[in-house]
Amino acid sequence: MSGSQKVKVYEEVLQQVKAYIEEHHLSPGDKLPSERELSELLNVGRSSIREAFRALELLGLIETRRGEGTFMRTYRPYHMVELLSTFILHEARTKDELAAAKMMLELEVINKILPLLTEGHIEHLTNLVKGTNSEKEAQTLHHSFFQYLFEISGNELLNRMWQLIDGFANTVHDITFSNSFYKKVLEEMERGKLNDLRSWYEKELNLSN
Repeated sequence: MSGSQKVKVYEEVLQQVKAYIEEHHLSPGDKLPSERELSELLNVGRSSIREAFRALELLGLIETRRGEGTFMRTYRPYHMVELLSTFILHEARTKDELAAAKMMLELEVINKILPLLTEGHIEHLTNLVKGTNSEKEAQTLHHSFFQYLFEISGNELLNRMWQLIDGFANTVHDITFSNSFYKKVLEEMERGKLNDLRSWYEKELNLSN
């Protein structure tokens, strides 16, 4: 079997395993069938099932517990951050591009949720900002603030993209936004206008040069 054929078989098995997970509505904490059981169910070799399991575990989607079996786990984008940051974060240009990508996704989610915003949403976000008093709280405020916005948007793919890039950016940048930044974001959202928001972002991220 050629290398390309092996890759094709592996990809097909991986898709079959993912389809099994979806069809059986497996959630974090649920146990998957053993390699032998899945091999018989999907009519593929155990070595192919093992490779698929390794790929899913590498992505942080499943975990193997010694003596217990294989279980679904909660998706953790920071697992991928730890895995990939060694390879892509050496160049200054990459760091700047990550910060710019982070800004673009956050501006995009703000734009998308404007028609969905309620007074309750604004109140919740305002309380988040007001409740930030310590340096430690300031470091987590940005993630909490925008995680809430992505949840409002209902766009899970955009949310996961942002979590991954946000995680990468925070491994190479000590990014702490000022409270005035969040107040500006809230003001612009209430007005329904984002004209000045990009310049504020560039200033906070030091991307204006």
